[in-house]
Formats: sequence, C-alpha cells, structure tokens
Amino acid sequence: MLDDLTLREVFHFRVSMLGAISVITITIISLIVLLSVLIVYTPLRNILPGYSASLRQQLVQESARVDSLQADLVLQRQYLDVIRQVAAGDIQTDSVKSLDSLQRVEREQIAAQSNEATEAFMAQYEQKERDRLLLFENVMPTGIRKLYRPVKGTIVQSVRPDMKMYGVTVHTTKNENLLATTRGIVVSVERMADNTFSLILQDGAYVTIYRHVGRVLKPQGAKVESGESLGMADGEHDIEIELWDGGKHVNPEEVIVW
Repeated sequence: MLDDLTLREVFHFRVSMLGAISVITITIISLIVLLSVLIVYTPLRNILPGYSASLRQQLVQESARVDSLQADLVLQRQYLDVIRQVAAGDIQTDSVKSLDSLQRVEREQIAAQSNEATEAFMAQYEQKERDRLLLFENVMPTGIRKLYRPVKGTIVQSVRPDMKMYGVTVHTTKNENLLATTRGIVVSVERMADNTFSLILQDGAYVTIYRHVGRVLKPQGAKVESGESLGMADGEHDIEIELWDGGKHVNPEEVIVW
C-alpha cells in the first residue's frame, strides 16, 4: 500500500499457498478450541446427545436432596416453635417431647404397620398354599382346551404325574418372552430359592403356573390379555409350565401347539 502524497510504500503483505494453509489451519484449530470450551464450561452441552441422561440423573439427585432438606427444615421449625413456646411460658418444660422421642414413636408406628402387613401376607400365603395342595390332590386330565403358547422353546421334560411332576419343562433362550396362555389376572408372584420367580395366572377356574421366571414384567393383581408378555427367561433356568382346570391337572402338550 502506497501513500498518496509521497508515493512511498506504507506496508505490504505477501500471499502464498503455505501462508493461506497456515491461516486456515489456525482458524479451524481456534474454532475447535472455542467450541470445546463452550461445551465443557457452559450449559450448551445439555442440548448434545449423551448429556441429557446425566442431566436427568443429576436432577433426580438434587430433587432427593431438596426433599431431605425440606424434611430437616420442618423438624427445625417444630423445634424452634417448641423453644419459643417454652421461652414465652405457654407450656411447661417437662411436657415437651424431644425430637428423638417423636422419632422413636414414629418408628414404632411404622414397625407396627409393617408387622400387621406381614401377618396379613403370611395368612394370605398360607391360604394360597392350602389351595395349591387341594389342587395337587386332583390330577385327572380334563377336556381339551386350546391355549396360547406360553414360551418359545424345546420341551425337555414331559408331564410325569407318577413322580408328582405336573408340568412340562421348556428349554429356551435368554430374554425370551413368557406369554399369557389366556386372559386373566396375575394372582401370585413369588421369589424362588434359586432367585427366579414363580408366577400364577388365573382365568376363572383355569390356572397357569410359570416357574423359574428370570424377570417379571407384570405385578401381582395385574389384568392381562391372551398372548401378553408376563416376564422373561434368564437363559440359565428352564421354564416349567403347569395347567390346572377346576382343580384338575391338564397336560400342556395336549392343549398347546408347541
């Protein structure tokens, strides 16, 4: 560039391929660094995939912490109210219950409620076991009734009433769905000794029993339709299927197309 009056050179610059590449490279690196800083140190990262899950987890943790702080705040307010009333002479000091005593009373009430719930559960369990024993006393086959196939797999053990084996054992793959043979209600979900579950589906007088279920998808009391998923196999235990109709044993191989 020249001065208009003296025609002397003020400054100059030279453009070359290497210089252009260097400028472009430095610009790109600067943009990458700036974008990285924005993502790491600003809330902009929350709109990117992969960060939303951690944000939700953090929100849940903060919400639980806020609930805990609110509970502590309520206790502190109750304590300060009692102190204020004592200082004002509204109540006698001997009549004030400490927070520890109040918490003990609450724990005793909760324990009493849990004991009542436990007794009710045990009574229901004993009644159900008696009903199941009554079912086992009648092992005569009944009329044929076509049902929905409960699980895909290979039957490795058939019914053996003489050995008190009233169901078929099906070998299946991991995460295979266990389906409802009929529409009905899930009347029982119990954990077995091998950490699997036993599930009972009832449709009137018709009962389907699933044993060694790896994962239960329907809770006790749920209403289901025929073919609806009840649980999943864990792949380590074979599934046992029993059918009962009005207290009489039914061979699953006779009423289900495997």
